[in-house]
Amino acid sequence: MGQALQGTNAQIPVLEFRSVSITFEGVVGLQDVSFSLGSGEMIIITGTAASGKSVLLHLAAGLLRPDSGEILINGRDIARLGEDELLHLRSDSLGIVFQEQSVFTALSVYDNTAYRLDELGWPEEAVEPAVGEILHFVGLEDDTEKLPEELSVGMRRRLEFARAIVGWRCIMLFDEATSGLDPINARMMMDLVIRARDIHGISSLYVTKELHEIPYLAAHRARKDAEGKVAIARNGVETSADLKVILLDRGKIAFFGSPAQFEANTSPAVLRMTHPAPGAPISTAEIADPWSKKRLAGHTLCCDAVRDVRQHAGPRRRTNCISNKS
Repeated sequence: MGQALQGTNAQIPVLEFRSVSITFEGVVGLQDVSFSLGSGEMIIITGTAASGKSVLLHLAAGLLRPDSGEILINGRDIARLGEDELLHLRSDSLGIVFQEQSVFTALSVYDNTAYRLDELGWPEEAVEPAVGEILHFVGLEDDTEKLPEELSVGMRRRLEFARAIVGWRCIMLFDEATSGLDPINARMMMDLVIRARDIHGISSLYVTKELHEIPYLAAHRARKDAEGKVAIARNGVETSADLKVILLDRGKIAFFGSPAQFEANTSPAVLRMTHPAPGAPISTAEIADPWSKKRLAGHTLCCDAVRDVRQHAGPRRRTNCISNKS
């Protein structure tokens, strides 16, 4: 464990869109979208509401099928895969952090994180160190027995990150990962993304409408010292060869380039994002009220789903194998 699973050929993009289009009852979702994501690279995808950002992530995950074009993961056209093959590829290669909470409220932090590995048939002797490593990575190593309702909003989001990345998937898809978080927790989430990118070589698509996140992700790097401690520091330049920005506008790619090029671009689509008119609804993100009791309400499942999870989950595990890895 500890490193992202990479493709068999370093020259093959881990994820590639080739002239991908999709419509929904005549409404364009994406139109002729092409790009490639290399090993260890990050592409930040931005745009106004309904520009196609989430549609792109759902296509990348194989949750939607395009009307035309090809989507390849490690060189394999996912449209040509059977359902079982697609499920295996998704479980083996992709981690997804959606806007909505996706944790199982009936399971502990440990069992939530281990759930995916159990589904893949990992032996217990491999599951425990893998879960321990990832919970240490997200800072939940002291909360393994807690249920989601016992966690703060920021801790629950870090648990979702742990569930998605456990086993070190080679590709991460982030859909508004900081949405609804206060500034401190939002920065913690971005720091986790940076550490996964720089220390473990994870490739990622990062969807956001929060433009201030782009220079932060571009200018900060994670470094590991001789003692194995990881620190995140500003590079001093807001550019990186392995980070690009895509701007979607009504389902089309209106811009693809570096963060510095994005900031300097004067096309109408870019200016609507970087220099919006007064009152223009660019972002719909809300900061959660820190005094609201709803923050601890958690994600609810229907009664049948809860019973089903409990039936398959068994007793809550106890583990003392939290590792000191980053």
